Amino acid sequence: MTNALSKLLETRDWLMADGATGTNLFNMGLSSGDAPELWNADEPQNIKKLYSLAVDNGSDIFLTNSFGGNASRLKLHDAQNRVRELNRLAAEIGRDVADAAGRPVVVAGSVGPTGDIMEPVGTLSHAAAVEMFHEQAEGLKEGGADVLWLETISAPEEYKAAAEAFALADMPWVGTMSFDTAGRTMMGVTSADMVQLVNSLPNTPLGFGANCGTGAPDLLRTVLGFSAQGTEIPIVAKGNAGIPKYHDGHIHYDGTPELMADYAVMARDCGATIIGGCCGTMPNHLKAMREALETRPRGERPSLEAIAEALGGFSSATDGTGDDGAAPARERRGRRRRG
Repeated sequence: MTNALSKLLETRDWLMADGATGTNLFNMGLSSGDAPELWNADEPQNIKKLYSLAVDNGSDIFLTNSFGGNASRLKLHDAQNRVRELNRLAAEIGRDVADAAGRPVVVAGSVGPTGDIMEPVGTLSHAAAVEMFHEQAEGLKEGGADVLWLETISAPEEYKAAAEAFALADMPWVGTMSFDTAGRTMMGVTSADMVQLVNSLPNTPLGFGANCGTGAPDLLRTVLGFSAQGTEIPIVAKGNAGIPKYHDGHIHYDGTPELMADYAVMARDCGATIIGGCCGTMPNHLKAMREALETRPRGERPSLEAIAEALGGFSSATDGTGDDGAAPARERRGRRRRG
């Protein structure tokens, strides 16, 4: 399928994605507990600013403000009947920003988890999950998204349901999971498991990888796990800007622009093709990441020791896949993240 993202992937050996959505919107006045998606209708100028900050600081891809835009999550705000509208608006605002960029920029329709646990552990059926994801996908498609972007998924069942829904919407997609539990997702998926999952899908994503999690070092260890499987599908790395710290009633991330620049280059050297930030990643981080990716030459695939030395120690001894992902004690005592 020829589309804006696949065209860019054909001509570039790395692409830069965007940074945080929530962190930036909180800085614009979004209150904790409010649904960011409602701002697509109520504060469109702020959503345009969010997207423009990413584009102006070098992003080739930005995600729409629709992460929690499914019926299950919007029901918490009595907005479950506005799924199509809010997703359409998220993509329409993005389309306007991308079309005015003066260079190819991909509008990625963000799709987060339903917030429910799927059967047999929970009560959400496969059919209901597909229906929820399909409704959201159609809204994003209607608004002009180039690609759908599934992110922060923990359960393979939910990943499969989204993939099926995206096929129903006839949309290309990218899908990442969050490896935040000792190198595994909350539901126990390892990097090797994810490669196997992606390869088993009837409609293969244009890219797959990891986002969020517990910090840049852990995320890069997971990326190395993907690369070790020999996959030819482009890998996505979207790590947090350091570690969250609670200060004066707000959560701040301690990663500096310099640290995120180092992370971006190391992500590329680990085998990632699409590189961005997640929680805490602000425009100044993106600017430093873009400059580093453009000016620093490719290097050898970094060792776990090199990652720990540059970005800080790992949060767990292994990446969950066995001995290959082990982090010796001296690595875990590596220099702390620069704050």
